[in-house]
Amino acid sequence: MIPIMSSAPLSTPAPVTLPVRTIPGSYGLPLLGPIADRLDYFWFQKPENFFTKRMEKHKSTVFRTNVPPCFPFVGSVNPNVVAVLDVKSFSHLFDMEIVEKANVLVGDFMPSVVYTGDMRVCAYLDTSEPKHAQIKNFSLDILKRSSKTWVPTLLKELDTIFTTFEADLSKSKEASLLPALQKFLFNFFSLTLLGADPSISPEIANSGYIFLDSWLAIQLAPTVSIGVLQPLEEILVHSFAYPFFLVKGNYEKLVQFIKNEAKEVLNRAQTEFQLTEQEAIHNLLFILGFNAFGGFTIFLPTLLGNLGDEKNAEMQEKLRKEVRDKVGVNPENLSFESVKEMELVQSFVYETLRLSPPVPSQYARARKDFKLSSHDSVYEIKKGELLCGYQPLVMKDPKVFDEPEKFVLERFTKEKGKELLNYLFWSNGPQTGRPTESNKQCSAKDMVTLTVSLIVAYIFQKYDSVSFSSGSLRSVKKAS
Repeated sequence: MIPIMSSAPLSTPAPVTLPVRTIPGSYGLPLLGPIADRLDYFWFQKPENFFTKRMEKHKSTVFRTNVPPCFPFVGSVNPNVVAVLDVKSFSHLFDMEIVEKANVLVGDFMPSVVYTGDMRVCAYLDTSEPKHAQIKNFSLDILKRSSKTWVPTLLKELDTIFTTFEADLSKSKEASLLPALQKFLFNFFSLTLLGADPSISPEIANSGYIFLDSWLAIQLAPTVSIGVLQPLEEILVHSFAYPFFLVKGNYEKLVQFIKNEAKEVLNRAQTEFQLTEQEAIHNLLFILGFNAFGGFTIFLPTLLGNLGDEKNAEMQEKLRKEVRDKVGVNPENLSFESVKEMELVQSFVYETLRLSPPVPSQYARARKDFKLSSHDSVYEIKKGELLCGYQPLVMKDPKVFDEPEKFVLERFTKEKGKELLNYLFWSNGPQTGRPTESNKQCSAKDMVTLTVSLIVAYIFQKYDSVSFSSGSLRSVKKAS
């Protein structure tokens, strides 16, 4: 491993001693090249192997390739990208002086704006667009204000979900995680981010999370694998964008829920941030559904799987000891401040984010011609070229992380671990970065890691051990 000497961003200009190299790889024949790459990506190789094989073939972490979706029925999408697969080249994706982020959340493919109230919400705006600053500052304000009720609301909702899990375990050998987790997430984020209580509307309380699930799935279907038997998945899922009318009714129910129950937040959006009511509603729904609910739906089951693997008894013991030493078994002792003192718990969360980031692929388009550097070469990028980084592979860069394939509980502890946080990019920027109106870093970056740390701490206050497997809670041993 190459020692990391400072916390300076890796996207700083490359040393002149690095050789300038032509970007290897190609896009193949028109139509046929993108289709062949799409089949490899979704079917024959799967994403990580897709990028790994090309990296080995070209002997480079930077190369040209195609990423889905593509022709025939998503014909307006250009699948050509420059892949950047080491930490140093990947970091260029977050330098807003040289790249822009307009309409590239999921690459050159962008779901129709009808899914978001006929407007481009903040995630699709570049930092150069005036509306971006208004909405980003609005989202930061929401998080700041919600921090007052965040922890007590979280603990109350955790009590509810784990009571449900225990009841399910008393009736059968396992308790299914996902439906209960999604309902928990929908309730929690509605209460904290919107100040809206789902229980006021029985339909929203029972089905709100299902409405969000379908809204997310139908937008992103051309870009994700859902495990349908091939070639049916390629024919039915990845070949075209689905029409909005399939989820329109449920989306409109969510819009009405926000309009009726989040009036205080909507009023602040209009009076303090000069947003229209419609801009506020649809951006709030995107924050709730895509960023918060969607991100945690992907991340939490992975984290619990890492936590509850029966092979990880030693790791559980270390985490439990740290939690009990810091806050005992009284939930009233849990707070943002107390989990900040739990170095191992936070390292566990960071290591899970390193290996399993909720959003695996990051994109940016060159704002101008510039020179991109990897660890060993410099490449010329032209204005308008689309860069793609596949984070699960980037975060295994052996020149930055020791034993990169291995889950190391203590990786982000002590001084060396704190230094490594400069290169943990799960949040559309480094973990040591600060979300502002001038960047695209996740507004809730710190709230995410602290919230998940609180969930881990809660579990080890309540239980001596837990066992999660295949999306289910298998057993718990209550604190003795």
